[in-house]
Amino acid sequence: MSNAPRLRIGITIGLHHEAETLWNNGIKQNAVFLAEALKHCPGVASVVLVNTTTVPITPALPWDLTRWPTVNFEAAKDSVDVLIELGGQIDPAQTDYLKRRGARLVSYCCGFEYVHAMESMLFSKPLWGQNLFVNQRYDDIWMVPQVANISQPYFEVLRRAEARAVPFVWSPVFLDERTRALPGAGVYQPHAGARRLSVMEPNINVVKFCLYPVLIAELAYRSRPEAIALLQVTNAERLARENMEFITLMNQLDLVREHKAVFLGRHETPVFLAQNTDIVVSHQWENPLNYFYLETCWQGYPLVHNAHLCADLGYYYQGNDVAGGSARVLEAIDTHDANAANYRSRQRTLIDRYLPGNAAATGVYNNLLLDLMQRPAR
Repeated sequence: MSNAPRLRIGITIGLHHEAETLWNNGIKQNAVFLAEALKHCPGVASVVLVNTTTVPITPALPWDLTRWPTVNFEAAKDSVDVLIELGGQIDPAQTDYLKRRGARLVSYCCGFEYVHAMESMLFSKPLWGQNLFVNQRYDDIWMVPQVANISQPYFEVLRRAEARAVPFVWSPVFLDERTRALPGAGVYQPHAGARRLSVMEPNINVVKFCLYPVLIAELAYRSRPEAIALLQVTNAERLARENMEFITLMNQLDLVREHKAVFLGRHETPVFLAQNTDIVVSHQWENPLNYFYLETCWQGYPLVHNAHLCADLGYYYQGNDVAGGSARVLEAIDTHDANAANYRSRQRTLIDRYLPGNAAATGVYNNLLLDLMQRPAR
């Protein structure tokens, strides 16, 4: 790309509110992190975020508009060479306009669309109704690696193009900003006594659900009740109040019967870690890499998890091995504090592979853009 004009990139977002929080899902963070990563590519001249909804762009947005310029589609449509559709979808007319200009269109897939579609149909959870538009004119499909196993065929058949895995990107920029005013910048603090376990799965679909982490905590408690002060399960208050199956099942557990478990609402990850947590217990099904793991490990908290794409982070157990997960919880109880500073340093070194500016990831994205511009437009 050294002999070609440097590219102007747009990345879509779909704002619902002009002061929308960054912590209600990962999509907006994903767009910002990708923008930051692409800025490091030698073939890229500029990157803007492109809002596809009617929500106005104001200084109330929770990111620096100088560092990450944000405009609406009308302001971007004549000044981007590549539009990466990530957090907001463009319509057929907007697609046609870009194509007539010679711009390339990339579908960046970072969600578990197959699971969402399956659940919407099986459980009557409205997703798109009669308003589904699957764009047939993408020049490329980029997907984060953790969604490939279950959703790649779904992407490819419906979008009628080959999908390729791209580097996962994360940055601590928002985490650092949110924790700056917290004691010790919100990093893990060793202390004596029994441990507070936290489970923070979203509990909105089968991909990240709290049941196995709760069972892991239960086994650890049965083994060493004196070592565990409390189990906290966030994003579970409605289940614990309204879902009789959940209530009945939880009442089988010693943690619940002995009043050592609480089921809470939604909390911001960095604040809840800093104020309420000693050990995080997690489980995923077809989601072996996500921001929550990186946020937790970056801050030095012991993360007990089964995410094989980042098995070198935290305290890993395989698959659905709750006994193995329980053993890792007990290991963290017994050994983590003595090695807390070294653990945090090691986690941050390992997480470097996901940071914007990582040389390997930058090279992959630069080559993807080079290939994209050399192939005929669709």
